[in-house]
Parts: sequence; structure tokens; C-alpha cells
Amino acid sequence: MTRLTPADGKRPAVARHVALVGTFAPRKCGIATFTTDIFEKLAEFEPGIRVDVYVLNDPAQPANYRDGVKLIDYDDPASYARAAEAINDSGADAVWLQHEYGIYGGDDGILVTDFVDRLAPPLILTPHTVLSDPSDRQAAILRHLVERASRMMVMSRHSRDLLATRYAAPNELIEIVEHGAPDRPFGRQQEFKRRLGIEGRDVLMTFGLLGPGKGVEHVIEALPSIVRRHPSVLYRIVGATHPNLIAQHGEEYREQLKQRVADLDLADHVEWVNRFCETEELLDQLEACDIYITPYPNMQQSTSGTLSYAVALGKAVVSTPYLHASELLEGGVGLLIEPNSSEAIAEAVDGLLDDRDALQTLQENAYAKGRGTIWPCFARAAAKLIDDAAAGPARPVSQVRAPSLDAVLQMSDATGMMQHAVGVVPDRSHGYCQDDNVRALMLMNLASNVSEAERRKWTRIYASFVQDSWNPDAGRFRNFMRFDRTYCEELGSDDSNGRTFWALGQTLEMAAEADMRVWATRWYDETLLHLSELDSPRAMAFLALGAAARLRVEPEHGASRKLLEKVATRLAYLLEVARRPDWVWFEAVLGYDNPRLSQALIESGQLLERAEFTKTGLESLEWIAERQTTASGHFRPIGSESFGHEHQSLPFDQQPLEAQAAIDASLTAWRATGQTVWKKHGRTAWQWFFGANDRGAVLADMATGRCRDGVNPRGVNLNCGAESILAFQLAYHSMLALDLETGDESEGALVGHQQQAGIAFALT
Repeated sequence: MTRLTPADGKRPAVARHVALVGTFAPRKCGIATFTTDIFEKLAEFEPGIRVDVYVLNDPAQPANYRDGVKLIDYDDPASYARAAEAINDSGADAVWLQHEYGIYGGDDGILVTDFVDRLAPPLILTPHTVLSDPSDRQAAILRHLVERASRMMVMSRHSRDLLATRYAAPNELIEIVEHGAPDRPFGRQQEFKRRLGIEGRDVLMTFGLLGPGKGVEHVIEALPSIVRRHPSVLYRIVGATHPNLIAQHGEEYREQLKQRVADLDLADHVEWVNRFCETEELLDQLEACDIYITPYPNMQQSTSGTLSYAVALGKAVVSTPYLHASELLEGGVGLLIEPNSSEAIAEAVDGLLDDRDALQTLQENAYAKGRGTIWPCFARAAAKLIDDAAAGPARPVSQVRAPSLDAVLQMSDATGMMQHAVGVVPDRSHGYCQDDNVRALMLMNLASNVSEAERRKWTRIYASFVQDSWNPDAGRFRNFMRFDRTYCEELGSDDSNGRTFWALGQTLEMAAEADMRVWATRWYDETLLHLSELDSPRAMAFLALGAAARLRVEPEHGASRKLLEKVATRLAYLLEVARRPDWVWFEAVLGYDNPRLSQALIESGQLLERAEFTKTGLESLEWIAERQTTASGHFRPIGSESFGHEHQSLPFDQQPLEAQAAIDASLTAWRATGQTVWKKHGRTAWQWFFGANDRGAVLADMATGRCRDGVNPRGVNLNCGAESILAFQLAYHSMLALDLETGDESEGALVGHQQQAGIAFALT
């Protein structure tokens, strides 16, 4: 349990920026009060934390919010999307979301799920209601929020345990931070009774938005017995009727209670304060009471701000054993009674008023307990929560040598490179795929930290996989192969076929052995006519990159020139028809390997001497680069969750393939323009591998050559699959070339310059 006192260590002196989402004052509800308290107490006690407030707002019931508050129309999906975009663009270190089913739009507040999917900063979740028996939809909503959360804050052990057991929240991500409370002197009842004109009375009090869920009727039924023994008793019922109850039934419930008071002849012993009290007035009202009563019938209530306030002010508390009360009042801090029992209330109150020493002891115990929850302690715990959720700093990027090939070879066998891994262990159940083996072949054409014998061995294995996957009857390469070397399909996707063609072009251009260049030329010629009809955008981009490689070797190769002109013209057309003022892209959706489309157009323009292709390619690359660069300057790849969402980009799951494509395209753009902005963008994407990302997650390791499978809402995906390893490995060689060609060896510390130089020159 986090109960930090001001003397508990020191937090790092790091300026933080958090987006706070919830209801907010002047809205009259417990969540609004709590969210407002967070905002105000952080400003007072942790002024180094900048807080932006995003308020769930009902346009039909406008409120006069303070300046700077940003509104989210609670039932408008577009408003949530705009708010998420604003938060992402703000550079916030974290988003702290208050969750209650009733404050978000849609059935059970389901609109909150799409909202959190759009958030890039780490999510801190405070669920104010953790149901033990939710509906299916309620359970699904909270599980979704838990899956997206980097940290969770609850205010009771029960909520923590329920999150872990019922909603699969990892224990290490859950913090208990007790509800904050005011720091006021002890024992000032008589002073505040005089202020209210009730001196000489034994004051009982219940506070909150009035409704059947408060159990006030049970206290009223207990009063005749209490008053007979203690005639000076005054029961003060403080708070307006709940607005939802007013909307449905007006003041019917309050009038029923008043009638019962009249029937019991208790008018001189009950005082109604029928208004919503702001915090300072509420505290003054609490100070005037001797015994605070929370007779709530709902035993699942996990938090009560007023209970926390009453304890911190040193009030004797009589309460039913709902969750928050059971934990806060344990150890002699208060009295717990059975629910729905006026007899139990009367017995507890009479016992305290009969024994003034016991009453004083209970008040002192409460005050002592409250010292651990006063606002400075709460603010400190909240600041630590934000620190823990925020991404750590990126690690320095070392390029003193090429990444080890160990990770590649450990994923490979005599058949080829296996597709997936569980952690760092190859997963045979998923077998192999053409995409990974053509990437591995491309890497062997570039790698310098391998003996020639090893290069020949692995080049042949990967090339053999490519060769075997050709289906001459279909005129296509297959893609997926089981571990037993049987194929899962007769023809692979357009993209895998296009990527294979690109690899053949790269091999005939880059392979160290003449025999491998001859082999690649043969298969390039064999497959060109079959694959030239591929028409998906990425497949066409891969075809263009393969054809460009052939033309750099053989500038007069007519079939390659014709293919390059065809696919470049088609890509330029796609961009023209799909673009709109805010969307300079080839499709209405964003997918994977996005910068390849721009790269293909730029290379086409350069080789064909078509300035319009180069211009269009650069324009689209600038657009996607800007979209994948955050306000704070780090790389944010288009997440795979974006797939299928028109004119939108979602931040997760981020994958290494996108960072590699950005680096490769930056190298192409540098060669076309000589503009240093492309060196900068390439390095920004390279640093993503080493923690300069939305979670501070380090994915890549030069010593082993491994790369994790991506960045998800909670951090790094620990699996190290072939695609990720190869994306990192290939990205290194493009980054190396970019450093060498721009003459910047100091930043990359490229000790391997001499060994790599031949490869870098071959890339030019």
C-alpha cells in the first residue's frame, strides 16, 4: 500500500506533464470532486507537474468550467478522437484516467475503450468501481482498460485483489493510494458548533448526494432510541438530492424522509442542509460533528471521499462494513455495524455518547490514521505514480560494430529462418515464411561480420527456401511453410511475392558472390512477367524497388524500366485520387511498411529522370514522417491497430518493420535531395529501437542481434521473431550508409568503417 509521508525519500527532479481525464468541478459528483482534488493538490504540493484537464461534458447540461479545461462530449465518438489526438500532440508523459461506468458515453460507457486505444502516452487507470459481479459488457470494458494500462491506482486492498483475480491485472502494476484528505487541527468541534449555532448539541452527521443508496432512513429510525438517552442529539443530513434522482422523481425521496421525521416527532433532532457543499464548506460542516455515520447498504462501495475526510479530521465513525470502511476503520479507527439495522446504529451511538473517554479515543485514533492520507502525502504518492508510469530516458545508441548475427542464426536451421519465437526461443509450431527468408537473404548480401564460408552457407539456405517456394503452375511464390516442410498454401500474398522480387533485385545487385548474382538474375527474369501484374500498393512498391536495383546494375534493361514506369505511374495515381488536404497518402488507410511507397516513388523518379515522381514521393514521405514523429521529437510508428481504420492512425502495436522502412526511405530521400532533415529522421527512427519511444522500451541489443517484437501499451513485447530481428539488422546497414554518406562518423562512432565501406558504396 502506498502511504507516502513527506519524509519518504525524494522523487527524481524530473518535470512531468500529465493529462487528467474525468468529470470535474463544478459538476456535482464524487468523481468530479476527486479529479478536481488531484488537479489542485498536485498544483499545490507538486508544482513541477504540469496538468492538463480533459473533462467529460454533457452539452445538454453546460457547466462553467475554469479556464484551460478541455471538453470531451461524453456521447460523441469524434470528440473522444479529437481529445486523444490533442493529448498525443501535447507531449504528455502520461494520461491519468478516472473510470466510472456512468460518466462515459455508450452502453455502460463503452466509448472509453476506443478513446484509450488512441492514446499514445502511458495510461494510469483509477477505476472507482470494481465490480465483483459485472455484466459481460462491464467486465469486457474494464478488462480492456486494464490491458491498456501501464499503472493502476486503487484506494482499497479489495479493489486491488479484485482487479488481479477478476480482471487479470498484473499485481506489479497496481498501486494502492488511499484517498487524500485535508490536514486540519484536531478537536475543534466546539468552535465550529458555535459558528453553526448548534453549541451544546451532540452532533451526528451524514453527508453526500441524497438517495436510497445512502441508508439515511436507518439512522432516522434509530433516533428515537438515541434521543431518549441523549436528548441533546442533533442529526445533520448534509447534501443535495442526487441529480439523477431529481430528474426522475424530483424530491419525492427527501419528502418521504421528512415525513418520517415528523411522524417520529424528531423535528428538533434532525437538521437538513439541502445543498451541494463545496469542499471547504463540507470540511467546516464535518468539523462541527462528534460522530460521523455512513450507513450505506451497498457493501461493494470501494471508496468514500467523505469517509476519508471524516477520519482525517478525527471524527468518531460509525459505519456499515462496506469495502472502504472495512479497510480504513480497522484497528480501532472506527466502529463497524451490521447493515440495514437501526438497532445496531442506536447501540453504537449510545455506547460512544455514554462513554466519553471511548469517544475521545476513537477520535484520536482516527486522526492518527488520517496523518498518512493528508493531501501532501497523497500528492507525493500521485507524483510517484506518474513517474513510474512515464517512459524512461532513451539509452545511448552505439554503432561501434554491426549487431551480432547470433539472433538470426539461432532462428535458422537447414530449412530456413523460422517465423516466430516465444521470448528468445524459436517457435517451431509456426514454421517458416517466405517474407522472413527473403529478408534474411538480403541481410546476407550486406553483412560484414560473418566469414565467407558462413555467408555462403546461409545465403544458400535462404535462397533455396525462396527457390523452393515458387509455384510455376500459379506463377506465384508460396509464403507459409510448416515445420515439416509442407506448405500451408499454394500461393502467397501479393505483398510476399512483391517482397521476394525486391530481394531478387537486391541480390543481383549486392551479393558478394558472382554465382549468387547469376542465380538471382535468373529468378528475377523467370518471375518478372508473372509478378508484374501485382496491384496492391505495397506489392507494387516492392516491385519498383526490385526493378530499381536491376536498373542500377543494368541501366538499359528494358523490361525493368517498363515495369518501373508502370508501377510508379500507378502509385502516383493512387496518391492523387486518395489525397485530401489533411491526408497526403496513397490509400485511405495506413498499414505496415508505409514509407516503402514513398521510397519506391523517389527511387523511380531518380532512375527514370521523372522529377514528378521524385517530388510526389518526397511529399508523401514528408507527410508520413511528420505523422510518425511526436511533438517531443521521438519516432512513433503507425501501430498495427490502425489497420482498417480510414484516415486514422492508432499508436499501438508499434513494430520494428516500420522503423526500418523509415530509415531506408530516409536514406533514399537523402540521396535524392542531400537535405540533412532526412539524416535526422533516419536517426530518430533508429533511436526508437533503443528506447526513444512512447514507453522508453529498449527493443534491440547489439551484442546478440536480437530485437523484440514491438512496443505495446504496457511496454515491450518480449518475443523476438524473425521479422523484428531482421528489421533491426537491416536498419543498421541503412543507418550505417546514411552516416557514412552524410560524413557524420562522430555521431555513429563507426569503428567498422573500413570493413563496411564497400557495402556503403555499393548502396550508392
